[in-house]
Amino acid sequence: MTECDCKTTAGSVGIERLVLESGEVLGKVEIAYERVGNKNRELIIVCHALTGNQFARGSEEEKGWWHSFIGPGSYIDTNDYQVITMNVLGGCNGSTGPTSLDPKTGKKYGSKFPSITIRDMVHAQYLALRELGYSEAKAVIGGSLGGMQVLEWGVLYPDYADILIPMAVTPYFTDYALAFNCIGRSAIISDPRWNNGDYQENEILKGLEIARMVGLVTYRSSSLFNHRFNREQKHAHGDSDIEYQVDSYMKYQGEKFARRFDANSYLCLLRAMDQFDIGWERNGWRQALSQINSKVCMIGFSKDLLYPTSMIREAVEELKAHGISANFVEVETEFGHDGFLVEFDKWGMEVKRLLEEKERKEVTHV
Repeated sequence: MTECDCKTTAGSVGIERLVLESGEVLGKVEIAYERVGNKNRELIIVCHALTGNQFARGSEEEKGWWHSFIGPGSYIDTNDYQVITMNVLGGCNGSTGPTSLDPKTGKKYGSKFPSITIRDMVHAQYLALRELGYSEAKAVIGGSLGGMQVLEWGVLYPDYADILIPMAVTPYFTDYALAFNCIGRSAIISDPRWNNGDYQENEILKGLEIARMVGLVTYRSSSLFNHRFNREQKHAHGDSDIEYQVDSYMKYQGEKFARRFDANSYLCLLRAMDQFDIGWERNGWRQALSQINSKVCMIGFSKDLLYPTSMIREAVEELKAHGISANFVEVETEFGHDGFLVEFDKWGMEVKRLLEEKERKEVTHV
């Protein structure tokens, strides 16, 4: 087969009016996206995680966060599919969020950006895709915050996609995960430069650096940290002045993140994650899952502190109990939650196999 032109293109879609779950209305909404692959083939929607963006594939010069997973001949083969990834509503990479101008005031929303939910994100994506001329998709796939979006796609628009692949996600955000978000949020708002969310433009908040470091601890397993750093010291000037390699790594990652991400946006997305419960106002998560009308493959990762595989397995059994074609893939990895961003050889072929299945099975609800 001749390779298609796999050049990555980026753009933005305007939505005149978006009604949020809260009842508030956002006007002049922009949703930034990346599109790559064969435009004559079926669509695959990729949903990004908390600190991700629309650049899943990226370019050879600036590789995206799933560059090795999406591309010609890859697990998501861009010769066979076209792939669209959208920056979430509330993000800070081109979609409307706290860093955007409020059309009512002409000033940045900042801390006044309204509270949004995962459902708001998915509604915005649906409207953006409709503006781009899409009415259906082969699959929706994503991990963590992206996995939350995948589940909401399945309930909000049950006939849109043939396949749902939610990764590293449970039907609701657990209290254990909430606790870590609480620490990160407290670090940000306790920063002296926070100024109730009205911090100076380009201000580097130490609180945001700390919040990122807290997150990093939850994304990887303890065994990976211990093996990687092995108590190695970077330098020592006496017993009272020892810095370990893990110290240097955490500080570097925190500083790098605070330079590229907006604190108000981070808090906005944390709140959306905190509120995530697929069963909210749907008579519980079990009843909510019964509304899905797609084939489902849920992928979980061992040593994931935030989204335990036992809960994911339970969700899959519930889907099956409702007559939905569903399966569970558990990936053994030392990376823990971050497993959906690495080691594609351990789980990528399962995704490829699902996408290559030609027929969609009819779903009978019990």
